[in-house]
Amino acid sequence: MILVVKKEKHNLHRLKKALFETYPELAEKRVLFIDDEADFASIGFSKTKNEIYEMNVLAGEIDEIRSRLNQCDFLQVTATPYSLYLQPEHIKLKGAVFQPIKPVFTELVPVPAEYIGGDYYFDESEKKDTIASLLYEPISSDELLVLKKPDRRRLKIEDVLTNRKIHSLRSAVLNFITGGMIRRMKHERNGERLKKYSFVIHTSQTKSAHEWQEVVVQEMKRRLSILLANDPILMTDLIQEAYDNIKNSLLKLESYVPGFEEVKYEVIQAIGKDHLLITKVNSEKEMSALLDESGQLKLRAPLNIFIGGQILDRGITIGNLIGFYYGRHPKTYQQDTVLQHSRMFGYRQLEDLAVTRFYTTEEIYNVMNTIHEFDTALRHAIEKSNDQGVVFIQKDAGNQLIPCSPNKIVLSKVTTLKPFKRLLPVGFQTGYKSYISKTVQVQEIDQLLDKLVSGREPVLIDLKDAAVIIEKIQDTFDPEAGKPWDVNAFFSSLEYLSKSIPGQEPEKVWCIVRKNRNISRVRQRTGRFEDAPDTSSGINNEFNTAKRIADKNPVLILTSQEGSADPNKGWRGAPFWWPVLVTPRQTPTAIFTSGTEE
Repeated sequence: MILVVKKEKHNLHRLKKALFETYPELAEKRVLFIDDEADFASIGFSKTKNEIYEMNVLAGEIDEIRSRLNQCDFLQVTATPYSLYLQPEHIKLKGAVFQPIKPVFTELVPVPAEYIGGDYYFDESEKKDTIASLLYEPISSDELLVLKKPDRRRLKIEDVLTNRKIHSLRSAVLNFITGGMIRRMKHERNGERLKKYSFVIHTSQTKSAHEWQEVVVQEMKRRLSILLANDPILMTDLIQEAYDNIKNSLLKLESYVPGFEEVKYEVIQAIGKDHLLITKVNSEKEMSALLDESGQLKLRAPLNIFIGGQILDRGITIGNLIGFYYGRHPKTYQQDTVLQHSRMFGYRQLEDLAVTRFYTTEEIYNVMNTIHEFDTALRHAIEKSNDQGVVFIQKDAGNQLIPCSPNKIVLSKVTTLKPFKRLLPVGFQTGYKSYISKTVQVQEIDQLLDKLVSGREPVLIDLKDAAVIIEKIQDTFDPEAGKPWDVNAFFSSLEYLSKSIPGQEPEKVWCIVRKNRNISRVRQRTGRFEDAPDTSSGINNEFNTAKRIADKNPVLILTSQEGSADPNKGWRGAPFWWPVLVTPRQTPTAIFTSGTEE
């Protein structure tokens, strides 16, 4: 007998009644309890207004059912298993003791090559020659505030096509229309059935925000229709910007790229013939009416934009999804399957990926990347059947590296260590030239490195000398400008890696020095902060050199930068050193946390 029950407290009450009151003989049978999306609701904690942690209602209900069954095996199924492993050994709250729910063993489901997941979104995207490198489009936190509620001080609704404060959303909508129509043009060219495409906007859980966003996007659609007759120049400019964006990806894929005039005609036809459908989805009733016979969101038009919140997080399939605009704040991520919120993992055609774009803030993107790395490290540990599993470490009050209780970590403050991982500050800003010259830190770094490293060949240096260099580099950065550098995590990782690998030269670090670089702070095409000072062109770039020598000892790459004040470079006219830590080939899987929950 198979009972399928949605995880909702009233349904679980009915299940309890059926098992223990109406048909008590069932409770005596052998039972296999399968918990799908096992990290969602089943094991989480939630804070009350009084900051008291209580077991989630669903977790308590499931635990009670299990405890009352005579012979029960509990199978947890999830795509993101890390939270199943970050649990206390004993759970006791308000006098109630819950049965352990940490997995006894884990079986990994094979991942087909056709599946597109975190490897594509976060690892492949770092390679500049791939279409994945053009996937992510940053948005500002200020734009999310504009989309939270109506406020004419921030956005006059009549300015939706010109106001810079919603530039990313406007670009997202135009990119979606343009990318969708290019794909449909390819289908028609090949004599294939024309697909319908989808785009999701998910920035908030509140219905009022969804209503306002629907107003904004509907007004965009309406005013685009008006432009067809009243302002063809602005319409051409908007389409041209979107066309150039999508074209870059298609060229990397060496795929069919239709001419601009052809695409412009199709985009204008799509707008003029109302091929864009905007749907707000924020209640169970609305969702059930929008599903097709297979349980997927029904695509009713050639181009479909869905606006919603938590209901779009999981449990449904959205077909042909080529755009996602996401804005849920990372503070809500600690106990949830964050990466599933994006809804963009799954089986994707390569040419669909070329027109796919993912929009979110850099802060959220970085948290997602951290969780992807965390999940990947856990998977690798399981694959290797490593009895030690993942090592959790932190600094104690005495500045010593000690084991960390994994259930206490804050995921947004985690550094994952694995073979050939790069750690470096990104988005920082230097101090002003007058200040750096006064503190003479750069000159002191120059002098120290001249003593330690001569020429271009890597040299093993003492950990204590590396510590002095890192400390002096930190002093040249402005902590009030740009993004802060977690130097504690950087040096703690370096310290751990120089002391923990059997057979290594203890407390030694490979050092590679390169001078006279003039890299920009921000990449011009994408607007993202530069994160690759160690990947100069050619096979002999510093990162490749580091991978060749980093077997048991870590590598510290130091590039001296001019720090030009030229607007195209974005610095403050002060020279500085940019450090990159490369973990060795034999790095044990480890998690360093610079933040824990008490």
